[in-house]
Amino acid sequence: MGRAFEFRKARKMKRWSAMSKAFTRIGKDIVMAVKDGGPDPESNARLRAVIQNAKAVNMPKDNVERAIKRASDKSLGDFKEVLFEGYAPHGIAILVETATDNNTRTVANVRSYFNKCDGSLGTSGSVVFMFDHTCNFRIDAEGLDPEELELEFIDFGAEEVFKDDDGILIYGPFESFGAIQAELENRKIEILSSGFERIPQVTKILTPTEAEDVEKLLEKLEEDDDVQNVYHTMEETSEE
Repeated sequence: MGRAFEFRKARKMKRWSAMSKAFTRIGKDIVMAVKDGGPDPESNARLRAVIQNAKAVNMPKDNVERAIKRASDKSLGDFKEVLFEGYAPHGIAILVETATDNNTRTVANVRSYFNKCDGSLGTSGSVVFMFDHTCNFRIDAEGLDPEELELEFIDFGAEEVFKDDDGILIYGPFESFGAIQAELENRKIEILSSGFERIPQVTKILTPTEAEDVEKLLEKLEEDDDVQNVYHTMEETSEE
């Protein structure tokens, strides 16, 4: 198995599986997708992907439809995607993906979290190069062979295909999202969910005490309503 598999396994065992903010995140994703490509999922591939993700976390259909309707209102403010980079204690690189309608507020909050937890907020480009920006798709495993699928989707940008308890996952570079999505839809293969991740190229093992210092910062960041995802270079171990 490759890095994507190990990354997914470790994250799944920890905070990444928590869905408390899922509806909020998807609501923002809907707004950005509609503002970008319109309210019709048939002609808006990004919105189709968000609706699939809403289904994956059992977001009620009525909620999705209301969010699309609200997003179509021209008077509604837009959310901007802003990436923050910095370091937690013990040299752990941190990437923070946010979706905000008030950048001044978000910058102030993120900076305060780093300062309070003995970290440092960096400049643009200071740590992003330490992570591979990837796209992923989860599909139903029934009747499909991951190895065959990997060979067939290499031409569309797939780099890693593997099976887990919830289906088959396809990973590729960020830029391959559209090509992989289109080919899956072409083949009438149902996409259960899709998204983007930033996988650290190198991770660092910390002592339990050091890891606690980093966790304090991660928790503060993840509790912020403007934060969509947090990635880091700390080695994560699953407790089987």
